[in-house]
Amino acid sequence: MIIKPLTRGFICLTAHPTGCEKNVQNQIEYIKSKGSIEGPKKVLVIGASTGFGLASRITSAFGSDASTIGVFFEKAPRERKPASPGWYNSAAFEKFANEEGLYAKSINGDAFSNEIKQQTIDMIKEDLGQIDMLVYSLASPVRTDPATGTRHKSVLKPIGDVYKNKTVDFHTGNVSDISIDPCNDEDIANTVKVMGGEDWQLWIDALKEADVLSEGFTTMAYSYIGPELTEPVYRKGTIGKAKEDLEKTAKTIDADLSAIKGHAYVSVNKALVTQASSAIPVIPLYISLLYKTMKEEGIHEGCIEQIQRLYADKLFVDQVQLDEEGRLRVDDWEMRDDVQAKVTELWKEATTETLPAIGDLNGYKTDFFNLFGFEVEGVDYEADVNEVVNIPSINA
Repeated sequence: MIIKPLTRGFICLTAHPTGCEKNVQNQIEYIKSKGSIEGPKKVLVIGASTGFGLASRITSAFGSDASTIGVFFEKAPRERKPASPGWYNSAAFEKFANEEGLYAKSINGDAFSNEIKQQTIDMIKEDLGQIDMLVYSLASPVRTDPATGTRHKSVLKPIGDVYKNKTVDFHTGNVSDISIDPCNDEDIANTVKVMGGEDWQLWIDALKEADVLSEGFTTMAYSYIGPELTEPVYRKGTIGKAKEDLEKTAKTIDADLSAIKGHAYVSVNKALVTQASSAIPVIPLYISLLYKTMKEEGIHEGCIEQIQRLYADKLFVDQVQLDEEGRLRVDDWEMRDDVQAKVTELWKEATTETLPAIGDLNGYKTDFFNLFGFEVEGVDYEADVNEVVNIPSINA
């Protein structure tokens, strides 16, 4: 079938298998171009199919020759019904990994569930024995607690006061004022339950109990801080409370791993176009201005560049450098004083009329559609493609 992008709000309802494969191939080629990394050799990635999780799997495999297991929850294709982009990404990843003789297997299911945890442990025991790294990169809006069966839903809301600012509809370029009502206590609790550190801790506990963590094991989760501009709706909002919990959990896990000389880290990453960030009011406008500024400075990075730099320069080095809160920081270029000062000035000027000149909305839109395999250079979107693509280890 010929597949075209079909959007609704901040999501795209279709995905293109060839575009997704080309995206994965481009990321692999970038990692190879940067040379080898003395990194992990047996890696589990939770949330491995898109964004930072996919970049982590690619960097581990093609930067460190690692065997990888990826866990994700994606929609498989059916005839005339394209899969979700993460399915096509994972199919492409396994294809390229297998071509180079790299072990790569995937598990498609609810990573919050006890069943998927046990299935993953069984696979590790059977195929790898133990793992030396776990990357936790889940970005689900909902979670069913395996202990209670209660379904929790996260919200993106400020705490305390109504938040008023401006945002952009990145499809139309229309800049408008927004007003977001504050959350209640239940909203905070639910968001922490979904996006905090509890499930990460459960994964570590289960893996540790099963004795599948090697000596010197490393685990890492991803977070974001951002500027004062986005604080009310992000770092000081409901999602910020979840990130605080995630960072607190890292310290608990780090202590738990001391017996095997292991470590747990949170990496604070740069603002990027992801399916998750597209849903957060204000962020698309901020990112379009940030992209413009960082590209002019020659310091713009996407997910794969961020994770390659994290592995090569921050994590797998003789002396790991952490901030005062014990976090890895690859948002350091975004948070440079000169970059933030410029973005703050541009924010004041941003209107529907001025944004095409002062921002990089086209870059934002391209990155958004790239997530779903569209607008990828070198792909013929008028060509007939087979939407039914298998993931080798799942469809074997």
